[in-house]
This record gives sequence, C-alpha cells and structure tokens, in this order.
Amino acid sequence: MTHWAEGYVADIGYTYGYYGELNPLRARLALLNAGLHCPSFDTACDLGFGQGVSVNFHAAASRTAWYGTDFNPAQAGLAQEMAAASGSGARLFEQSFADFAERGDLPDFDFIGLHGIWSWVSDENRTVIVDFIRRKLKVGGVLYVSYNTWPGWASFAPLRHLMAQHAQVMGSDGGGIVRRIDGALEFAEKALAVSPRYARANPTAAERLNKAKAEERQYLAHEYFNRDWKPVHFAEMAEWLEPAKVTYACSAHYLDHIDAINLTAEQQAFLKDIAHPVFRETVRDFLVDQAFRRDYWVRGPRRLSPLERAEALRAQRVMLIAHRAEVALKSSGALRGAKMDEGVCNPILDCLADHAPKSLQQIEEAVKDRGIVFPQVMQVVMVLIAGGQVAAIQEADDSVATRSQTDRLNAYLLDKARGSGSIACLVSPVTSSGIGLVRFEMLFLLALGQGKKQPQEWAQFAWQILRVQGQKLVKEGRTLETAAENLAELQARAQAFATKYLPILQALQIA
Repeated sequence: MTHWAEGYVADIGYTYGYYGELNPLRARLALLNAGLHCPSFDTACDLGFGQGVSVNFHAAASRTAWYGTDFNPAQAGLAQEMAAASGSGARLFEQSFADFAERGDLPDFDFIGLHGIWSWVSDENRTVIVDFIRRKLKVGGVLYVSYNTWPGWASFAPLRHLMAQHAQVMGSDGGGIVRRIDGALEFAEKALAVSPRYARANPTAAERLNKAKAEERQYLAHEYFNRDWKPVHFAEMAEWLEPAKVTYACSAHYLDHIDAINLTAEQQAFLKDIAHPVFRETVRDFLVDQAFRRDYWVRGPRRLSPLERAEALRAQRVMLIAHRAEVALKSSGALRGAKMDEGVCNPILDCLADHAPKSLQQIEEAVKDRGIVFPQVMQVVMVLIAGGQVAAIQEADDSVATRSQTDRLNAYLLDKARGSGSIACLVSPVTSSGIGLVRFEMLFLLALGQGKKQPQEWAQFAWQILRVQGQKLVKEGRTLETAAENLAELQARAQAFATKYLPILQALQIA
C-alpha cells in the first residue's frame, strides 16, 4: 500500500514562517516595475500551505477569496483553526494535490502560489500541479513558484544526498526524524573531516554544513530529507510550465530587479547581448550562482506603455515599517557588501520617517530638490522592501474592510504566544502582510490589550507567563538565572518597545 505522504517528510511539521512573496499585493509592484499589467486579485489559491500562516494572513488582510490545500492533517487543522479565528472565510483543505485538483467547487483563480513545494514533490505531482494551473489560472492570472535551482546547489547537492541516504539507511525509525537528522549531520561532518577529494574540490561545502547545523530541524527535515528532492534549471522550469500557457514575468525577489547590486558592469554588458528571455535567465543564474528562485509567471502577460507604467508606479503607496535609526543602508544582492548611496537613501527615509503612507510620487516630489530622480526612488524602495524595512500598502478602503478580521486573528496569535513563540508575527490590514515580532513583544502587546499601559506592567506580565513555564531570557549568549535579572531585562526591552516599535505597530493597525 502506498503511504499517504508519498515520500514527503510528514512526521515533523513544517516551520511556522510567513512568506511575503505569496502576497498578491507584493506581486503588483514587481509586475509594474517589470512594465507588465497586473490584474485585480479576487480569487487566490495556495498549494501546499504548510502551517497556514501565510494563507491566513493574506485571507484575513484582503478582500481576496482564498483557497488552499495541504495534505498534512496536523498542518491543515491548524490552518483551519486560524481561518475560523479570523472569520476570513478562507477555504482550506486537507487533501493531496491530485484530490484537490479534482474538486468541483473551486473557482478559477487570479493568483496561484507554491512556495518551495516544487522542489520536494515527485514528477507525478508536478504534472498534477501544472495541469491544475492550466485549468484553473485565469487569463492574465499570476503564478508564483519558488524552487531550488542550479548552479547554486551544485557544490552541496552530493553532501545533501549523503545525509539523506544516511538518514534512510543508517537512521533508526524508532529514534524519530530529529534524531536521524542529527545523526546524518554528525556523519557528514565526520566525512568531511577525513579530507575527501570532494571537500577539496568544493571548499564551500563545510561552511554550508555548518549553517545547516544551526537551522531548525523542522526546516532541515523538509529542505534536505524528502525522498523527492530535485533542483531544476530555469529552462527546465519553463519547459514544465509550458503546457499551462504561462510566461515568465519577473522575479518575486525585489533585489533581483536591480542589476547594479547583483552583477558587475562586465556581466551586465554580457547579459545585454542575450535576447532570448529564458536563456538570459539561465545565464544570469550561472553568473550569480543562484540556488533558490522566486518567480512570477503570467498567463498572457500584457506590456504597459511607458506612460501607463510610470503613472501606476507613482500611484503606489508605501510606508516605513522599521525604526528609522535602525535601517541598514546595505543591500544583500549577489555582489556582497554593496552599499547604498546615503545621499540618495537618507532623504527618502527622512520622507518616510513618520510611518505615514506615501505614494512614490509624493516621495519623488519631496526629494527632487536633492537631485534625486524617480528611477533612484524606485531602486531604494525596492531594496528597502526586500529588506523588510518598507512595505507596499493596500487601498485605505480595503484596510478598513479587513480590520476586524486581522484584529481577531492577531488576538488568537497573541493568546498562542503565552505558551509558544512558534508563530513570531502578526498581520497588518494596512500592508496585507505579516510583520515579524519576537515572543516577548507579542506578550507586551497582549498586556497592552488587557489594559496595562506602562512598560513596567508589560514586563511584569510577560515575566509571570515565562516564570510559570520555567522559561528564562538569554542575553549576549548567557541565560539570565534570577528573577531580578529576567525582570530587569524585560523592563529594558519593554521600554525600548514602547519608544521604538509600538508607534510603528499602531501605524500598521496591529496595536
């Protein structure tokens, strides 16, 4: 009998992360920047939603009707519980891709998203997914798909295979997946220690193994230890999706839109001579050693005129969602350490420092006397959004319409934070997206919601919750042992939270 998991790791749940690329609002700015028409997103689907954080955030904070499936019963149960808590009406199912694709009650979709799943399922499931996209994605609709790719995995793939084989052959089923992963990591470390020729030919393998050891075991289980694990070249991805009639539109990773922080001048000139779009992306992956792609595809893309593009971009509103003094003027593109021009960035950040929504045209007007032109505004905004310091915002009417849903979902998540820090984010009806917090910040918000107005009260409230569960804070790598130490640290953090971050959360309509 075939096991329902079909080789996919199912005895440990996926991580509780939020993935902003699944937000259709994020797709809008990327498509406009690429000069393409963006549809309205009335219906959307998340295939393989994991723990359901992203799909529930996007359902609660938008007027889009969301559907989705995940075949893991525990994950689907949590996702359905969140949907019920928010009252968003999201229809989330516990079904395989094949069973979900056969449902007769699904609408056609303006947006379909798959985060990471493509790399971890069989070719049979990939065929089902492509057929589903062919049948259910509307003309003009957007597909988001992310996946492991070459050549970035070339050096580490053999070591990943070794670890997966060790977990399968040498690991004890009775010990559980975490023990098998730990055993595989230990074995890989020993294998590298005997100086194999592989290690000498791939000097970055040891560094990547060290990074893997520091990752959560939930993440490693799904990233490295599925039976089906298959990076694909971009050109192969295009071949897979051809029957679905979708065309590559642009990267969902905003930094990829800015060649200056990813490619040398020589590399840019080299790419410029390649007219074929699929081959150009394949070559670009080779130049930057791409390991993970996040792509938007469109079924029948329509190019905007230069005037239409400029007007649509200038109308887009954004806001600063980080503390002004903590914004790092450093990009994380393929050209490591590339610094942003402070003379351009600082006036833009100063314009956004009040955390009030601003259109890109308003920013352009505010900084034009500094000699800053609109393409520079766009570049800086794209980098800051990629870094999670600025966010695009939705129409004010949509924020008002969804506020009650996000309030209910956030109340549910704040209550959960009393016992666990697994879901470390809340949802904003302003940005229609997740906003990352740490657990004690969520406890401060819970205290504030219960009428406690002073930071000292928030700290005392948080400490009582942590103390009862035998939990302590860690500061500079050292566990704080006494109640006095823990309370003092919480009070300092509560004061900083009140001064720096609470005004931002209020602007985001979270607090």
